[in-house]
Amino acid sequence: MTLPVVICDDSALARKQLAKSLPGGWDISLTFATNGQEAIEAIKQGKGDLLFLDLNMPIMDGYETLETIRREDLSSLVLVVSGDIQPEAKKRVMALGALDFINKPINPELVTQILLNYGIISNSQPQSTAELARFDDQQPDLTDLVQEVVNVAMGQAGKQLGDLLGTFVHLPIPKVHLQPYQLLPSLISTRQALTYSGVSQGFIGSGIAGEAIVIVSTDNLPVLAKLIPTGQQDLQAGELEILTDLAGLLAGACLKGISQQLDVQFSLGHPTLLGQHTELHKLLGDNQQQQVLAIDLDYQLPDKNIQCDLLLVFTEDSLPALTERMGCLNE
Repeated sequence: MTLPVVICDDSALARKQLAKSLPGGWDISLTFATNGQEAIEAIKQGKGDLLFLDLNMPIMDGYETLETIRREDLSSLVLVVSGDIQPEAKKRVMALGALDFINKPINPELVTQILLNYGIISNSQPQSTAELARFDDQQPDLTDLVQEVVNVAMGQAGKQLGDLLGTFVHLPIPKVHLQPYQLLPSLISTRQALTYSGVSQGFIGSGIAGEAIVIVSTDNLPVLAKLIPTGQQDLQAGELEILTDLAGLLAGACLKGISQQLDVQFSLGHPTLLGQHTELHKLLGDNQQQQVLAIDLDYQLPDKNIQCDLLLVFTEDSLPALTERMGCLNE
């Protein structure tokens, strides 16, 4: 009997990678969904007896999708597939009725083993060349490729931040933009604050270069000071240490995750203070005309009422090498 399966992820690359990671010779009808709302509709139409579900998505995220499935008593087995590797994330989805949790990036052997463990399949084999060719028409653009790579990398950074602060970190959907550097202030999602402090850390490797910028609103710094002991009596020195620690943690973990996926080795420069207690456009500078690829990651700690932004900024002349490396993931 044909099994109706839905793969729900807002990333075209993630949907393609998961589809190609499924066992071969498996009698399924496959439906793609780009958010939880589409997945719920597919389940109601009888297309989702088994659902592979991402967590961080627009419109309706994975948590909301699981809540809807439970509330409306919909019939679907759910395997969560996410780059959020925080233990609390797994705990939450399992409490909402998920069957299991699969970490990104996808490991085909692990997917197969989980399907075998739960009796969803009785045997396994790799997909044939003809089966894999079914997904050749799925061609994510550079923005989608970058978003998914950063999505996996930010999960690693989010876990380290959560471990350091002893709390759950709400992971954002990476916002990817190709625009002049001077427009970067418009990306910061915490921009309702009056003043900010920030640190920049440069990186370079395999023809790819840029900077990772950590920005925190001034009113969040005292809260962070209580969570991250600085050992400093001087407030300004304490704030600088907080910013440096955050920059090293978030930038280092995120860039490590990106480098592992793209098989590059980044060299990181020393953190540089951009400014303290200043307006956003002064912090980032508004006189640079060069085109950049910028990704905004808005990390949130809901129970602490804290937000901090990580901006990954790739230079324009890095785009050819970045595009080449990203393209390898789509093969």
